[in-house]
Amino acid sequence: MPASLPANDLALQKLLLFNDTVKFTRGLGRGARAVLLRPAESGIGSMVMKIKVGVMGSAGEAPHAGSEALRVKAEVLGRAIASRGCIALTGATTGLPHTAGTAAHAAGGLHVGVSPASDEREHVERYGLPIEGTDVLVYTGFGLKGRNVVLVRSCDVVLIFRGGVGTLNELTIANDEGRVVGCLTGTGGVADEAERLLRVLPAKTRSVVIFDDDPQRLLNRCLAELKH
Repeated sequence: MPASLPANDLALQKLLLFNDTVKFTRGLGRGARAVLLRPAESGIGSMVMKIKVGVMGSAGEAPHAGSEALRVKAEVLGRAIASRGCIALTGATTGLPHTAGTAAHAAGGLHVGVSPASDEREHVERYGLPIEGTDVLVYTGFGLKGRNVVLVRSCDVVLIFRGGVGTLNELTIANDEGRVVGCLTGTGGVADEAERLLRVLPAKTRSVVIFDDDPQRLLNRCLAELKH
């Protein structure tokens, strides 16, 4: 259960080791919260910070005809993130991002969920969001749109997987913030429409947007671009 973590908890140690972007409130206990401050681009001393890969997309049910194929792609993506030593970040939500995050968690990676809620009770009861399959939950208390800003700004790479209006909001934030963005094409929604939208509504940013229909290849291309 990811909730609040005591200082000697293994998951907390893993989180504090991957970078300095997490700030915990004093008096760690069941009600403790964490706030992600910024993405990491350098090391702490001799330690190399791990790359944080956000998976953002459809939180609802996929059309029945393609749901199994989308689930498989989400799991492949999550395992790929873990196998490359990256941190998986999601909106602590349901659907495809949760499937990918849970797969990363099951493969031995760290899955950090950035919640719109202010605590566990609100997370579960008001928003109806899961806690299983997540190593650490970050309770922002900022609501859905505010959560999106914290989530995107905490990522080095943002991967768009299908998605509706909420994902479109995350895409525009990522583009404005100059992130490396990968769109998993062939999954529908924002991922398939992003190229057209960004062409019709251009903006001068440092963002690089990559399109690919293979989860592992998309991740590899995004990581390669990040290292340039």
